[in-house]
Amino acid sequence: MTGFGVPRDAYGEVLSELGETRKDLVVLDADLSSSTKTSSFGKKFPDRFFNIGIAEQNMIGIAAGLATTGKTVFASSFAMFAVGRVYDQIRQSVAYPKTNVKIVATHAGITVGEDGVSHQMIEDISLMCALPNMKVIVPADTFETRKTIREISLEKGPTYVRLGRSKVPNVFETEDEIKLGKAATLLDGDDVTIIASGVMVSKSLEAAQKLKSEGISAGVLNLSTLKPIDRQSIVKAGKKTGCVVTAEEHNIYIGMGALVSSILSEEYPVPVLRCGIKDTFAQSGDYELLMQIYNLTSDEIYKLSKNVITMKR
Repeated sequence: MTGFGVPRDAYGEVLSELGETRKDLVVLDADLSSSTKTSSFGKKFPDRFFNIGIAEQNMIGIAAGLATTGKTVFASSFAMFAVGRVYDQIRQSVAYPKTNVKIVATHAGITVGEDGVSHQMIEDISLMCALPNMKVIVPADTFETRKTIREISLEKGPTYVRLGRSKVPNVFETEDEIKLGKAATLLDGDDVTIIASGVMVSKSLEAAQKLKSEGISAGVLNLSTLKPIDRQSIVKAGKKTGCVVTAEEHNIYIGMGALVSSILSEEYPVPVLRCGIKDTFAQSGDYELLMQIYNLTSDEIYKLSKNVITMKR
């Protein structure tokens, strides 16, 4: 891992860079542009930036309308508001008609911290993955965030990008090494495969190092694109190591772990244990403490890895 970065900062920076040459680019926000970092685009291109106010449903409707005129539209707010408050509009005006709207949500998961349960969105992946035509991406660090925003700006159709609030370790060194749509093998392993997304990728690498110190060979896959999902890499990992641990900052029931489990159960059944948030709402508090309370840690991934190895046939 190479230092730390804040993915939402990277998002704002890339939007501003793209705005220089992409005159079709329009950005909308729902009164949170200083937090989502779309404000940098707004300052440079005020004629292509619209603060819709605390009216997220209206923001998505306007975004869809602008997209029908040939614009590439980025719409942002906190994940709770960009998805939870607006699901009907996303379904009817973005996913169903395949409008060219990129919903980039920040402050997802419990790492939003002190803002509390009303702002902690831990169901967004399940909602977005359930929508036909919707692409879903959870970048692991600032490099992958930058790569993601660049690439989706060139694609047509609906996309949901999930970003957190806090700084995270950079697991990549450059954008050039990242290939979106494919699970990235960050570590090769023979005994267990850890498949992770978002903030949990760096914690999975830490867990793999702990396992290595005990002679256990753990592979780590960064599964950032959850839809369309890289079935081939998931099945290949299951065949190679014979067991899998998934790690995500999301409800485990209909999250990334559930997607991985369903693929393996259909194509190559192996034991799978999931690290994620159980069937509960989280508390409000310091995000590092919350990660400990809800077992979103490298220690938990380490423990699950050792347990799942014992479950192999």
